[in-house]
Amino acid sequence: MRKIVLLTIVAVTSAVIFSPLAFSARKTIIKIGINAPLTGDIPKVGECTKYAAMLWLEDIKRAGGLKVGNKNYEVELVIEDNESKAESAVKANTKMITQDDVLAIIGPQASKQAVPAGGVANKYKTVMISPWSTNPDTTLDRPFVFRGCFLDPFQGQVMANFITDEFGFTTAAVLYDVASDYPRGLAQVFKKIWEKKHGPDSIVAYESFTTKDTDFSSQLTKIVRSGAQVLFTPQYYNEVPLIVKQAKELGWKAPIAGSDSWGSPETVKLCGKDCYGLYFSSHYAAAGAKGATKTFIDRYKKAYDYIPDDVAALTWDALHLVQQAIQDTGKITGRIGKDRIAVRDALAQIKNFSGITGKMTFTQEGDPIKCAVIVKIDNKGEYGFYKSICP
Repeated sequence: MRKIVLLTIVAVTSAVIFSPLAFSARKTIIKIGINAPLTGDIPKVGECTKYAAMLWLEDIKRAGGLKVGNKNYEVELVIEDNESKAESAVKANTKMITQDDVLAIIGPQASKQAVPAGGVANKYKTVMISPWSTNPDTTLDRPFVFRGCFLDPFQGQVMANFITDEFGFTTAAVLYDVASDYPRGLAQVFKKIWEKKHGPDSIVAYESFTTKDTDFSSQLTKIVRSGAQVLFTPQYYNEVPLIVKQAKELGWKAPIAGSDSWGSPETVKLCGKDCYGLYFSSHYAAAGAKGATKTFIDRYKKAYDYIPDDVAALTWDALHLVQQAIQDTGKITGRIGKDRIAVRDALAQIKNFSGITGKMTFTQEGDPIKCAVIVKIDNKGEYGFYKSICP
Protein backbone atom coordinates (compact mmCIF):
# COMPACT_ATOMS: atom_id res chain seq x y z
CA MET A 1 0.00 0.00 0.00
CA ARG A 2 2.81 2.41 0.89
CA LYS A 3 4.49 1.67 -2.43
CA ILE A 4 1.29 2.54 -4.28
CA VAL A 5 0.99 5.83 -2.39
CA LEU A 6 4.59 6.78 -3.17
CA LEU A 7 4.12 5.99 -6.85
CA THR A 8 0.98 8.11 -6.89
CA ILE A 9 2.84 11.05 -5.34
CA VAL A 10 5.66 10.73 -7.89
CA ALA A 11 3.17 10.54 -10.73
CA VAL A 12 1.27 13.61 -9.57
CA THR A 13 4.50 15.55 -9.00
CA SER A 14 5.75 14.66 -12.49
CA ALA A 15 2.45 15.67 -14.03
CA VAL A 16 2.67 19.09 -12.38
CA ILE A 17 6.30 19.64 -13.36
CA PHE A 18 5.78 18.73 -17.00
CA SER A 19 2.31 20.16 -17.50
CA PRO A 20 1.80 23.16 -19.82
CA LEU A 21 0.79 25.23 -16.80
CA ALA A 22 4.05 24.50 -15.01
CA PHE A 23 6.03 25.27 -18.17
CA SER A 24 4.31 28.61 -18.69
CA ALA A 25 5.13 29.54 -15.12
CA ARG A 26 8.82 29.15 -15.81
CA LYS A 27 10.99 32.09 -16.81
CA THR A 28 10.46 32.98 -20.47
CA ILE A 29 13.65 33.73 -22.39
CA ILE A 30 13.52 35.10 -25.92
CA LYS A 31 15.97 33.18 -28.08
CA ILE A 32 17.20 34.53 -31.40
CA GLY A 33 19.00 32.16 -33.74
CA ILE A 34 22.07 33.13 -35.78
CA ASN A 35 22.79 30.89 -38.79
CA ALA A 36 26.22 31.97 -40.06
CA PRO A 37 29.29 30.63 -41.95
CA LEU A 38 31.81 30.73 -39.10
CA THR A 39 33.97 28.23 -40.98
CA GLY A 40 34.20 27.16 -44.63
CA ASP A 41 34.86 29.32 -47.68
CA ILE A 42 33.75 32.70 -46.30
CA PRO A 43 34.40 32.70 -42.51
CA LYS A 44 34.80 36.50 -42.43
CA VAL A 45 31.13 36.77 -43.36
CA GLY A 46 30.25 34.62 -40.35
CA GLU A 47 32.54 36.58 -38.09
CA CYS A 48 30.97 39.92 -39.07
CA THR A 49 27.51 38.44 -38.52
CA LYS A 50 28.44 37.19 -35.07
CA TYR A 51 30.15 40.40 -34.01
CA ALA A 52 27.21 42.59 -35.05
CA ALA A 53 24.87 40.28 -33.14
CA MET A 54 27.03 40.50 -30.04
CA LEU A 55 26.91 44.31 -30.11
CA TRP A 56 23.13 44.18 -30.45
CA LEU A 57 22.87 41.82 -27.49
CA GLU A 58 25.02 44.19 -25.42
CA ASP A 59 22.43 46.90 -25.99
CA ILE A 60 19.57 44.60 -25.00
CA LYS A 61 21.32 43.59 -21.78
CA ARG A 62 22.21 47.19 -20.99
CA ALA A 63 18.52 48.07 -21.28
CA GLY A 64 17.59 45.35 -18.80
CA GLY A 65 16.19 43.04 -21.47
CA LEU A 66 13.80 43.35 -24.41
CA LYS A 67 10.64 45.18 -23.37
CA VAL A 68 7.44 43.71 -24.78
CA GLY A 69 4.28 45.29 -23.47
CA ASN A 70 4.98 46.14 -19.88
CA LYS A 71 7.49 43.36 -19.25
CA ASN A 72 11.23 42.97 -19.86
CA TYR A 73 12.51 39.65 -21.19
CA GLU A 74 15.98 38.19 -21.09
CA VAL A 75 17.39 37.54 -24.58
CA GLU A 76 19.82 34.84 -25.66
CA LEU A 77 21.59 34.28 -28.98
CA VAL A 78 21.78 30.73 -30.30
CA ILE A 79 24.67 30.78 -32.77
CA GLU A 80 25.11 27.91 -35.25
CA ASP A 81 27.91 27.46 -37.79
CA ASN A 82 26.58 26.51 -41.24
CA GLU A 83 30.14 25.88 -42.49
CA SER A 84 29.26 27.69 -45.76
CA LYS A 85 27.32 24.55 -46.77
CA ALA A 86 23.68 24.25 -47.77
CA GLU A 87 23.11 21.03 -45.86
CA SER A 88 24.66 22.46 -42.70
CA ALA A 89 22.47 25.56 -42.94
CA VAL A 90 19.40 23.34 -43.16
CA LYS A 91 20.52 21.32 -40.12
CA ALA A 92 21.25 24.50 -38.16
CA ASN A 93 17.77 25.90 -38.80
CA THR A 94 16.12 22.59 -37.98
CA LYS A 95 18.00 22.32 -34.69
CA MET A 96 17.35 25.89 -33.61
CA ILE A 97 13.64 25.64 -34.40
CA THR A 98 12.83 22.15 -33.10
CA GLN A 99 15.29 21.86 -30.20
CA ASP A 100 16.31 25.37 -29.10
CA ASP A 101 12.87 27.01 -29.51
CA VAL A 102 14.21 30.17 -31.11
CA LEU A 103 11.61 32.85 -31.74
CA ALA A 104 13.27 34.06 -34.95
CA ILE A 105 16.41 33.42 -37.01
CA ILE A 106 18.92 35.83 -38.54
CA GLY A 107 20.74 34.37 -41.53
CA PRO A 108 22.03 32.57 -43.44
CA GLN A 109 23.80 35.29 -45.36
CA ALA A 110 24.83 33.71 -48.67
CA SER A 111 22.06 32.60 -51.03
CA LYS A 112 23.56 29.12 -51.39
CA GLN A 113 22.65 28.50 -47.75
CA ALA A 114 19.73 30.93 -47.37
CA VAL A 115 17.56 29.41 -50.11
CA PRO A 116 17.40 25.86 -48.63
CA ALA A 117 17.41 27.07 -45.02
CA GLY A 118 14.48 29.35 -45.81
CA GLY A 119 12.45 26.30 -46.79
CA VAL A 120 12.93 24.88 -43.30
CA ALA A 121 12.00 28.14 -41.58
CA ASN A 122 8.84 28.47 -43.63
CA LYS A 123 7.88 24.83 -43.04
CA TYR A 124 8.07 25.33 -39.27
CA LYS A 125 6.44 28.79 -39.42
CA THR A 126 9.42 30.55 -37.91
CA VAL A 127 10.56 34.02 -38.99
CA MET A 128 13.89 34.03 -40.81
CA ILE A 129 15.57 37.20 -42.04
CA SER A 130 18.51 36.77 -44.38
CA PRO A 131 20.42 40.05 -44.17
CA TRP A 132 22.51 39.50 -47.31
CA SER A 133 20.89 36.95 -49.66
CA THR A 134 19.85 38.71 -52.88
CA ASN A 135 18.57 35.63 -54.74
CA PRO A 136 14.78 35.96 -55.36
CA ASP A 137 14.20 32.30 -54.42
CA THR A 138 15.11 32.98 -50.79
CA THR A 139 11.72 34.54 -50.04
CA LEU A 140 9.64 33.33 -52.98
CA ASP A 141 6.30 31.86 -51.77
CA ARG A 142 7.63 31.81 -48.20
CA PRO A 143 5.57 34.10 -45.94
CA PHE A 144 7.85 33.50 -42.93
CA VAL A 145 11.08 34.39 -44.77
CA PHE A 146 12.28 37.99 -45.17
CA ARG A 147 15.49 39.69 -46.21
CA GLY A 148 17.29 42.91 -45.31
CA CYS A 149 18.78 43.64 -48.74
CA PHE A 150 17.76 44.41 -52.31
CA LEU A 151 17.33 41.61 -54.87
CA ASP A 152 19.51 40.46 -57.75
CA PRO A 153 17.14 41.71 -60.48
CA PHE A 154 17.52 45.21 -59.05
CA GLN A 155 21.25 44.86 -58.42
CA GLY A 156 21.88 43.51 -61.92
CA GLN A 157 20.02 46.44 -63.41
CA VAL A 158 21.90 48.89 -61.19
CA MET A 159 25.28 47.63 -62.38
CA ALA A 160 24.31 47.36 -66.04
CA ASN A 161 22.97 50.93 -66.00
CA PHE A 162 25.90 52.28 -63.99
CA ILE A 163 28.57 50.80 -66.27
CA THR A 164 26.72 52.05 -69.34
CA ASP A 165 26.17 55.56 -68.01
CA GLU A 166 29.56 55.96 -66.30
CA PHE A 167 31.80 54.61 -69.07
CA GLY A 168 29.64 54.49 -72.19
CA PHE A 169 30.57 50.84 -72.76
CA THR A 170 28.52 48.60 -75.04
CA THR A 171 30.33 45.23 -74.66
CA ALA A 172 30.97 43.26 -71.50
CA ALA A 173 32.36 39.97 -70.19
CA VAL A 174 31.08 37.99 -67.21
CA LEU A 175 32.96 35.51 -64.99
CA TYR A 176 31.02 33.65 -62.29
CA ASP A 177 30.81 30.51 -60.14
CA VAL A 178 28.27 28.21 -61.80
CA ALA A 179 27.94 26.04 -58.67
CA SER A 180 26.81 28.82 -56.32
CA ASP A 181 23.27 30.26 -56.30
CA TYR A 182 24.20 33.89 -55.72
CA PRO A 183 26.84 34.53 -58.42
CA ARG A 184 25.08 32.30 -60.94
CA GLY A 185 21.77 34.09 -60.46
CA LEU A 186 23.27 37.57 -60.57
CA ALA A 187 25.38 36.74 -63.63
CA GLN A 188 22.24 35.60 -65.45
CA VAL A 189 20.37 38.77 -64.48
CA PHE A 190 23.24 41.04 -65.54
CA LYS A 191 23.57 39.25 -68.90
CA LYS A 192 19.85 39.53 -69.61
CA ILE A 193 19.67 43.23 -68.76
CA TRP A 194 22.92 44.10 -70.58
CA GLU A 195 21.81 42.36 -73.76
CA LYS A 196 18.44 44.09 -73.57
CA LYS A 197 20.26 47.44 -73.46
CA HIS A 198 23.03 46.72 -75.98
CA GLY A 199 21.91 43.84 -78.17
CA PRO A 200 22.12 40.02 -78.24
CA ASP A 201 25.86 39.91 -79.02
CA SER A 202 26.96 42.52 -76.49
CA ILE A 203 28.08 39.96 -73.87
CA VAL A 204 31.16 38.86 -75.78
CA ALA A 205 32.41 36.39 -73.15
CA TYR A 206 30.31 34.52 -70.57
CA GLU A 207 32.66 32.30 -68.61
CA SER A 208 32.17 30.15 -65.51
CA PHE A 209 34.11 28.11 -62.99
CA THR A 210 33.31 25.89 -60.00
CA THR A 211 33.50 26.66 -56.29
CA LYS A 212 37.02 26.27 -54.84
CA ASP A 213 38.71 26.78 -58.22
CA THR A 214 41.74 29.04 -57.94
CA ASP A 215 43.12 29.07 -61.49
CA PHE A 216 41.03 31.20 -63.82
CA SER A 217 43.62 31.60 -66.57
CA SER A 218 41.67 29.66 -69.20
CA GLN A 219 38.49 31.68 -68.72
CA LEU A 220 40.34 34.99 -68.40
CA THR A 221 42.38 34.36 -71.55
CA LYS A 222 39.10 34.05 -73.48
CA ILE A 223 37.81 37.20 -71.83
CA VAL A 224 40.96 39.20 -72.67
CA ARG A 225 40.78 38.04 -76.30
CA SER A 226 37.06 38.82 -76.54
CA GLY A 227 37.59 42.55 -76.73
CA ALA A 228 35.15 43.22 -73.89
CA GLN A 229 35.25 46.75 -72.51
CA VAL A 230 34.45 45.70 -68.94
CA LEU A 231 34.50 42.54 -66.82
CA PHE A 232 31.66 41.92 -64.37
CA THR A 233 32.37 39.29 -61.71
CA PRO A 234 29.88 38.87 -58.82
CA GLN A 235 32.17 36.77 -56.62
CA TYR A 236 33.15 36.62 -52.94
CA TYR A 237 36.18 38.12 -51.19
CA ASN A 238 38.18 34.88 -51.38
CA GLU A 239 37.90 34.79 -55.20
CA VAL A 240 37.89 38.43 -56.36
CA PRO A 241 41.60 39.11 -55.58
CA LEU A 242 42.65 36.01 -57.53
CA ILE A 243 40.47 36.95 -60.50
CA VAL A 244 41.65 40.57 -60.59
CA LYS A 245 45.34 39.73 -60.25
CA GLN A 246 45.26 36.92 -62.81
CA ALA A 247 43.33 39.11 -65.26
CA LYS A 248 45.95 41.85 -65.04
CA GLU A 249 48.77 39.34 -65.41
CA LEU A 250 47.15 38.20 -68.67
CA GLY A 251 47.05 41.75 -69.98
CA TRP A 252 43.58 42.94 -68.95
CA LYS A 253 43.59 46.75 -68.69
CA ALA A 254 39.87 47.60 -68.73
CA PRO A 255 37.67 48.16 -65.65
CA ILE A 256 36.47 45.27 -63.51
CA ALA A 257 33.18 45.69 -61.67
CA GLY A 258 31.50 43.66 -58.96
CA SER A 259 28.55 43.28 -56.65
CA ASP A 260 27.72 43.39 -52.94
CA SER A 261 29.71 40.20 -52.38
CA TRP A 262 32.83 42.37 -52.71
CA GLY A 263 31.92 44.26 -49.53
CA SER A 264 34.13 42.44 -47.04
CA PRO A 265 37.28 44.31 -45.96
CA GLU A 266 39.10 41.09 -46.84
CA THR A 267 38.56 41.81 -50.54
CA VAL A 268 40.86 44.81 -50.65
CA LYS A 269 43.13 43.38 -47.96
CA LEU A 270 43.88 40.38 -50.19
CA CYS A 271 43.71 42.28 -53.47
CA GLY A 272 45.77 45.34 -52.56
CA LYS A 273 46.42 48.02 -55.16
CA ASP A 274 45.14 45.80 -57.96
CA CYS A 275 41.62 46.59 -56.75
CA TYR A 276 42.09 50.34 -56.31
CA GLY A 277 39.75 52.36 -58.50
CA LEU A 278 37.27 49.51 -59.04
CA TYR A 279 33.51 49.79 -58.48
CA PHE A 280 30.88 47.51 -57.01
CA SER A 281 27.26 47.72 -55.90
CA SER A 282 26.60 47.47 -52.18
CA HIS A 283 24.26 48.28 -49.32
CA TYR A 284 26.27 51.01 -47.64
CA ALA A 285 29.65 52.69 -47.77
CA ALA A 286 31.74 52.97 -44.63
CA ALA A 287 33.96 55.86 -45.75
CA GLY A 288 32.19 59.17 -45.14
CA ALA A 289 29.25 57.61 -43.27
CA LYS A 290 27.22 59.85 -40.96
CA GLY A 291 24.69 59.64 -38.15
CA ALA A 292 23.65 56.24 -36.80
CA THR A 293 25.70 54.50 -39.49
CA LYS A 294 28.90 56.20 -38.38
CA THR A 295 28.08 55.50 -34.73
CA PHE A 296 27.79 51.79 -35.52
CA ILE A 297 31.00 51.80 -37.57
CA ASP A 298 32.98 53.56 -34.82
CA ARG A 299 31.66 51.24 -32.13
CA TYR A 300 32.33 48.11 -34.18
CA LYS A 301 35.84 49.25 -35.08
CA LYS A 302 36.63 50.03 -31.44
CA ALA A 303 35.41 46.59 -30.34
CA TYR A 304 36.91 44.45 -33.11
CA ASP A 305 39.66 46.61 -34.64
CA TYR A 306 38.41 46.72 -38.22
CA ILE A 307 35.73 48.54 -40.19
CA PRO A 308 32.48 46.56 -40.49
CA ASP A 309 31.41 45.42 -43.93
CA ASP A 310 27.91 45.45 -45.40
CA VAL A 311 27.20 42.03 -43.86
CA ALA A 312 27.70 43.43 -40.36
CA ALA A 313 25.58 46.50 -41.13
CA LEU A 314 22.78 44.42 -42.66
CA THR A 315 22.87 42.00 -39.73
CA TRP A 316 22.54 44.96 -37.37
CA ASP A 317 19.47 46.15 -39.29
CA ALA A 318 17.97 42.64 -39.41
CA LEU A 319 18.27 42.26 -35.65
CA HIS A 320 16.60 45.60 -35.07
CA LEU A 321 13.80 44.61 -37.45
CA VAL A 322 13.21 41.45 -35.40
CA GLN A 323 13.41 43.49 -32.22
CA GLN A 324 10.76 45.93 -33.43
CA ALA A 325 8.52 43.10 -34.65
CA ILE A 326 8.72 41.32 -31.28
CA GLN A 327 7.91 44.53 -29.44
CA ASP A 328 5.08 45.34 -31.86
CA THR A 329 3.33 42.08 -30.95
CA GLY A 330 2.61 43.69 -27.60
CA LYS A 331 2.80 40.39 -25.74
CA ILE A 332 4.83 37.22 -25.35
CA THR A 333 2.52 34.33 -24.49
CA GLY A 334 5.21 31.72 -23.88
CA ARG A 335 3.59 29.46 -26.48
CA ILE A 336 6.32 29.39 -29.08
CA GLY A 337 4.17 28.54 -32.10
CA LYS A 338 1.70 31.33 -31.39
CA ASP A 339 4.48 33.83 -30.66
CA ARG A 340 6.32 32.99 -33.89
CA ILE A 341 3.19 33.72 -35.94
CA ALA A 342 2.65 36.99 -34.06
CA VAL A 343 6.23 38.09 -34.81
CA ARG A 344 5.81 37.22 -38.48
CA ASP A 345 2.59 39.25 -38.74
CA ALA A 346 4.16 42.23 -36.95
CA LEU A 347 7.28 42.13 -39.15
CA ALA A 348 5.21 42.17 -42.34
CA GLN A 349 3.50 45.36 -41.17
CA ILE A 350 6.67 47.40 -40.57
CA LYS A 351 6.77 50.52 -42.75
CA ASN A 352 9.64 52.94 -43.42
CA PHE A 353 12.03 51.22 -41.03
CA SER A 354 15.07 53.47 -40.71
CA GLY A 355 18.15 51.26 -40.74
CA ILE A 356 21.82 52.09 -41.05
CA THR A 357 21.71 50.64 -44.58
CA GLY A 358 18.67 52.71 -45.54
CA LYS A 359 14.92 52.88 -45.18
CA MET A 360 12.87 49.71 -45.65
CA THR A 361 9.26 48.79 -46.29
CA PHE A 362 8.51 45.14 -47.09
CA THR A 363 6.69 43.86 -50.14
CA GLN A 364 4.25 40.96 -49.83
CA GLU A 365 7.15 38.62 -50.61
CA GLY A 366 9.14 39.86 -47.60
CA ASP A 367 11.59 41.88 -49.69
CA PRO A 368 12.51 45.45 -48.72
CA ILE A 369 12.17 48.32 -51.16
CA LYS A 370 15.48 50.13 -50.74
CA CYS A 371 18.31 51.87 -52.55
CA ALA A 372 21.65 50.49 -53.71
CA VAL A 373 25.00 52.21 -53.24
CA ILE A 374 27.80 52.30 -55.80
CA VAL A 375 31.11 52.00 -53.96
CA LYS A 376 34.49 53.01 -55.36
CA ILE A 377 37.64 51.56 -53.83
CA ASP A 378 39.89 54.60 -53.43
CA ASN A 379 43.70 54.83 -53.54
CA LYS A 380 43.85 54.10 -49.81
CA GLY A 381 41.87 50.91 -50.17
CA GLU A 382 38.79 52.40 -48.49
CA TYR A 383 35.24 51.78 -49.62
CA GLY A 384 33.93 55.22 -50.49
CA PHE A 385 30.40 56.27 -51.39
CA TYR A 386 30.19 57.11 -55.11
CA LYS A 387 26.48 57.40 -55.77
CA SER A 388 23.11 56.07 -54.66
CA ILE A 389 20.67 54.41 -57.05
CA CYS A 390 17.07 53.88 -55.92
CA PRO A 391 14.19 51.83 -57.34
